[in-house]
Amino acid sequence: MSEKLQGAFIALGTFDGLHTGHKAVITAEKTEYSKKLALMFSEHPQLSLTGKHPGILTMPQKEKELLSSWGVQAEYIDFPSVAQLSPEQFVDEILVGRYGASSIACGFNYRFGKGATGDVQLLRLLCAEREIKLTVVAEVDYLGEPVSSTRIRSAITQGDMQNANAMLGRFFSYDFEVKHGDERGRILGSPTINQFFVKDFCVPAFGVYASVTKIDGVEYPSVTNIGVRPTIEGTSEKRSETNIIGFQGDLYGKHPEVFVVEKIRGELKFNSLDELSEQIAKDREQALNILRKVQGYGI
Repeated sequence: MSEKLQGAFIALGTFDGLHTGHKAVITAEKTEYSKKLALMFSEHPQLSLTGKHPGILTMPQKEKELLSSWGVQAEYIDFPSVAQLSPEQFVDEILVGRYGASSIACGFNYRFGKGATGDVQLLRLLCAEREIKLTVVAEVDYLGEPVSSTRIRSAITQGDMQNANAMLGRFFSYDFEVKHGDERGRILGSPTINQFFVKDFCVPAFGVYASVTKIDGVEYPSVTNIGVRPTIEGTSEKRSETNIIGFQGDLYGKHPEVFVVEKIRGELKFNSLDELSEQIAKDREQALNILRKVQGYGI
C-alpha cells in the first residue's frame, strides 16, 4: 500500500441528502491523504437564511455510515460562522488554515463565500495560486436532469419512492425510536411498531408502502403506513406504523431502521375495523410481491 500524502482532501458541498450527486463529489479523490473530510453543516444553511428547513433526508446514523463506507469522515461547521467570509477568506482561513487542504473536490455548480459570490471559476484560481489540487465533478443526471436534494424531496412528498430512491442511490430510510401506541394493531392481528417523525423531517406522502425493516443487522419484509390513521378517531400526529413480517419481539425504546421501498396505496378511511383488517392482509401480500422483485432488497 502506498504511503498517504500529507495534508487533507476536503469534499465541498451542502451534502444535505448524500445522494448520487453528493457521492460523486465525496468519492472523487482516489489518492489517499492523511485526512479525508466531507465538510458538512451542523444545520442546513436554509435555516439561517430563511428560518425554515427544506426537509431532512438522511438520519444522523445513516449519514455516518454512508460517509464511512465512502472513505471519509464528516467535519461539521456552523453555517453562520462562515457565511460572512469572503471567498478568499473561506479558502485561506477555513480550508487551508483550519484543515490543511491539499486536495479539494466540489460539484459543477458549487458556490461559496459571502452572498455565494464565489463560483467554480474563482475556486480554480484560488486553488491554483495556493497549489491546491481541485477536482470539479460534472453533474450527475437522472431522467435527463441533475440529481438534487430538491428533486428528491419533491418525489418523496409525492410518494414517488422509486424515483427518490434511484436518485438517492439507496432506499430512503429512518430509525426513529419505537414508542408505545394504542396497540390497536394487536387487536387487528397485525402488531406494528410506532415511530413518530421528528421536526423538519421529509415525510413521505400519506399512504401504505412496501418496506424493509432492519433489526440488529437482520432485514425483514414489512408494510409501513405513514399518516395520521383516519380510521382511528382522535389521532393527528404524523407517524410511521410498520408491520414487520416474520419478526416477534419487543422493540420499544430501540431504533430499527425502516427502508421505504414503494407505495402501495394512499391513506384510506374504512367504515369498520374489520374492513381495515381485510385491507391490511391485502397490503401485506402486495408488499411481499413488490419485495420479491427487489433482489436482496438492495440495502
